Amino acid sequence: MAKVIVDVVLKDEILDPQGDAISRALPRMGFTFSPTSVRQGKSFIITLDHEPGSDELSEIEKAAATLLSNPVIESFSIRVEN
Repeated sequence: MAKVIVDVVLKDEILDPQGDAISRALPRMGFTFSPTSVRQGKSFIITLDHEPGSDELSEIEKAAATLLSNPVIESFSIRVEN
């Protein structure tokens, strides 16, 4: 069994108010690490009963570009986990 994970985040040039709110809330909640920024995103986990081939990964990439993300404001990455 394999999992194909598509991570979608806002492009760097797009403002991320939710990420900014999280960044400001961390010290108020007692966290001591100091990130320079926080970006929020979403993940899609596609479970397959086999290891995906290059043709199948190309199809998943096409789905990520047309359905799972908004290419105007978001970028995505794809990784496979076993």
